[in-house]
Amino acid sequence: MRTLYHLWLTPSCRAVRLALIEKGLEYDLVVEKSWERREEFLALDPAGEVPLLEEADGAIIAGANAILEYLEDVYKAPPLIGSAPLVRAEVRRLTYWFGDKFGREVSNHIHGEKFVKRFLIKGEPDSQAVRAGLANIRIHLEYISFLTERRNWLAGDEFSLADIMAGAHLSVIDYMGDVPWSRHEAAKEWYASIKSRPSFRPLLEDYIPGLAPPKHYADLDF
Repeated sequence: MRTLYHLWLTPSCRAVRLALIEKGLEYDLVVEKSWERREEFLALDPAGEVPLLEEADGAIIAGANAILEYLEDVYKAPPLIGSAPLVRAEVRRLTYWFGDKFGREVSNHIHGEKFVKRFLIKGEPDSQAVRAGLANIRIHLEYISFLTERRNWLAGDEFSLADIMAGAHLSVIDYMGDVPWSRHEAAKEWYASIKSRPSFRPLLEDYIPGLAPPKHYADLDF
């Protein structure tokens, strides 16, 4: 059985979980407290970061982007990156956009301060950083609305890794109740479609002791 080492409420880990389920692949989920620098985990990957996928044969794939590309190369059905070159390029562009740009401008400010710093590092959140994330998320929701008003999914006609990465990041911010859905109806409709997929159900069942999600978090008709 393959094993995914992950950490709660980490967007990149959630993206890999979604992709594995969309591919119909079974896996064991192991929480890895990466800050503890566990020797056995460092032996798998000296970077000591999650997500990390260990295949049943012992093969190690580290990092969300590498894992997602690996899954697409090895387990081709259903495809999550498209077949036409221009479609694949757009999927990769938007996967990077949400994994990197959204991550830096939103997730790092909100998730990093309100969850990582408060619950894992036991420090006080930087209110200025949180405010910056709350301001930046509106721009990204407007972009999601722009895309989905012109396409079935973010990158085109088919559900893809772009939707997975964006949905994973937004699911973390939504767990904290910090997504202003009421002001971005098109983005909300797209996210409702994401939430309704069977692959998303395990994420909606996540519960972090001491940090309960808002009531609408697991509601498909939020």
